[in-house]
Amino acid sequence: MRVPVSWLKEFIDIHLPLEELAHRLTMAGMEVEEICLVGLPMPPGEKHEFKITGLSWDPDKIVVGAIHEVMPHPNADRLVLCRLDDGEREHIVLTGAPNLFAYKGQGPLPQPLKVAYAREGARVYDGHEAEQKLMTIKRTKIRGVESSSMACSEKELGISSDHEGIIILDDDAPVGVALAEYMGDAVFDIAITPNIARNANILGIAREIAALTGQELRPLNLDILAEGPSIAGQISVDIQCPELNPRFLLGLVRDVTIRPSPYWVQHRLRLAGMRPINNIVDATNYVMWEIGQPLHAFDYDVLLERAGDGPLKIITRTAHPNERLTTLDGEERELDDFTVLVCDTAGSLSIAGVMGGVESEVNEQTRNVLLEGAAWNFINIRRTVAAQRLPSEAAYRFSRGVHPAQAERGVRRALELMRQWSGGTVDRDLVDNYPCPPEDPIVDITAGDVQRLLGITLTLEEITDILTPLGFTCVREGETLRIQTPDHRLDIGEGIVGKADLLEEIARIYGYDQIPETRLADELPPQRDNPLWDGEERLRDILVKLGLQEVITYRLTSPEREARLLPPDTPHEDLIYTRLENPPTAERTVMRRSLLGSVLEIIERNARLRERLALFEIGPIYLPQEGELLPDEPTRMVIVLTGLRYLPMWDHQSSEVLDFYDLKGIIEALLGELHLDGAQYEPTEHLTFHPGKTAQVRMGKRVLGIFGEVHPQVHEQYDFPDTPVLAAEFDVETLLTLVPDRHDMRPVPIFPPVLEDLAIVVDEALPAARVVEVIQKAGGKMIADARLFDMYRGEQIGSGKKSLAYSLTYQAPDRTLTDKEVARIRGRIIQRLERELGAKLRS
Repeated sequence: MRVPVSWLKEFIDIHLPLEELAHRLTMAGMEVEEICLVGLPMPPGEKHEFKITGLSWDPDKIVVGAIHEVMPHPNADRLVLCRLDDGEREHIVLTGAPNLFAYKGQGPLPQPLKVAYAREGARVYDGHEAEQKLMTIKRTKIRGVESSSMACSEKELGISSDHEGIIILDDDAPVGVALAEYMGDAVFDIAITPNIARNANILGIAREIAALTGQELRPLNLDILAEGPSIAGQISVDIQCPELNPRFLLGLVRDVTIRPSPYWVQHRLRLAGMRPINNIVDATNYVMWEIGQPLHAFDYDVLLERAGDGPLKIITRTAHPNERLTTLDGEERELDDFTVLVCDTAGSLSIAGVMGGVESEVNEQTRNVLLEGAAWNFINIRRTVAAQRLPSEAAYRFSRGVHPAQAERGVRRALELMRQWSGGTVDRDLVDNYPCPPEDPIVDITAGDVQRLLGITLTLEEITDILTPLGFTCVREGETLRIQTPDHRLDIGEGIVGKADLLEEIARIYGYDQIPETRLADELPPQRDNPLWDGEERLRDILVKLGLQEVITYRLTSPEREARLLPPDTPHEDLIYTRLENPPTAERTVMRRSLLGSVLEIIERNARLRERLALFEIGPIYLPQEGELLPDEPTRMVIVLTGLRYLPMWDHQSSEVLDFYDLKGIIEALLGELHLDGAQYEPTEHLTFHPGKTAQVRMGKRVLGIFGEVHPQVHEQYDFPDTPVLAAEFDVETLLTLVPDRHDMRPVPIFPPVLEDLAIVVDEALPAARVVEVIQKAGGKMIADARLFDMYRGEQIGSGKKSLAYSLTYQAPDRTLTDKEVARIRGRIIQRLERELGAKLRS
């Protein structure tokens, strides 16, 4: 939010240097992101705490001037010569400003035009350049006429980008006075965070400065010179949804003249970032910026014409089915059933709290203005803005909460400004329908609360001195301070929440940087483990140690994106998703049902950029539950590999690619680190995975997950390279519940092992893991390791058979095994292999 310092001074005296003021605001939670100077001198020093931009006006060279006559240029129709007084002498100034053409050739003007005048040598921006480029005014000849100075536009002085004409100041501008002294300013660009949305206005910032500096806040003048008839009985208001529209006010000003606002108003609005339009619309915007209450002005005569012979009745209601409205931006909008409208008996007039309709807008022919001030449900305004994609300054404020009490202040202030700037007459009284006034909370706090929760010692009087400038009413009752929330704030809760809110206010104004470092005095709450979270972190650590990189993907997707996990023509319409009411994009309309799909999209984007990818993610999926509002959110772990097995090195080149067994090795290593012994790997089938290259991992009867090579038809639906893509998906909760709390540790053996190879012939369908299981059972504790190192198929061993060769390690913890002991163990192994598996020793 752009805040002109001159506007702040309407409410409070400011004696601090600009940077000190910006520092105090920032430390109190209103971060000043930039200070823009408009004519004022640059603060002293080479280094500044804040970003400072803008143009300083030389007080000797840029002054207020008065044009007494506009004469034609002898050699150019689009240029004029001005007889201008700068307070020292008269000059002939050449300009092509189109807003002076109306005065050309009229002779001496009855009322001089006050302008911003730059003398020779002044530094200003070049108005003809697209960007801000400084230039120095020099003496030159244009079309035969000498020119050494100029009357300036707002662009040339760095006020705005307007270069359509020169600045014409108000009639009371003093000739010869330095322009910086007359209208120089500084603008604070303040980041308004959601917790200080109440300060999205000049008065709110001024109130904060009063609390921070101890200066007195001047109250807003709400007096109206109302000389017209009473509005009572002329207009009625019908609120059909009080929970969405807790208050609605109307005021009426007659016989207005639509014209530009006074220049000081236009200047102030432009500094704030608003575009001046006319005196009536500017009054509504001025009040919105000043006190934070958005308003809307209707052409009253249009409303009377729409009402016909009947009385004028304003209605607030939700939109009817298929109802449409053309808003002020010229767009015809189809309205949602939750959108609140301001209507009359003929139909809709505006989208409540967001934007007005084009039919009843104020224009140059408007003579009577009906002014609306209202309060709206902030959540419903947010829904409307998101659905219509229609942000506005009014919606910005209403969507963050504006207290209904502000509506009357806004209407009264704007009616008086309209009267002053348009010459109109204000009708007496207001039409005020207030069905749902909020209760402003009352919160009790003690000095002990402040000491215990903030660590600072303050008396009740000091607490009162902090809160009173912010608008709170503090009444002492014994050792307790009873605090009434002011009626411009909706952010103070009740009970313990309200106490926390007030303590935050005390801390902000006292100064976060002034709170001393202290030890925690309260008893620490009991520390409780979160086994699931700890387990997930352990999984992440293990996978990173195994060389994988973690990714975090979007939880939002679309059914079409996840359908790529299935081969083409596979039915998927029966899958039920958790859908978003207001999705951010058309590609992210539902909560994902699969974590694998999210990670494969990351592989798709990066596979052609990297020669090897080994990624994992641990995160939730969202499965709708019948009869439940919220979905089930089980946690999944996905691993995906693709690319080269070994990255190219200067001394080693390999074209081998990652395959099924690389992924299986990572899974085995993961389970080993978790001390999960006895995992079984079984062939299985899954629509996403390659038939014959897919396995599931089981521990007893519980399935931990599935892994394998991605199905070729699924592979084709992604923009993958030709290399295989390997993937695994595990149920994290099931996996972690099986991890033992304790595990046995074996000492490092000090006796030498005996190494021996054993080759057997078994049936083709027998898993190699089953052979290892029998070897370890038969060998008992003397078998330290059994590792498959070769597999052979051929005519020598017969059809339907395969040869498996294992490297066996015999080792005892307390002695060196003898040849006889090894032979005895080997014999038991061979006998058990023959008996249980039908294996034959290969000679």
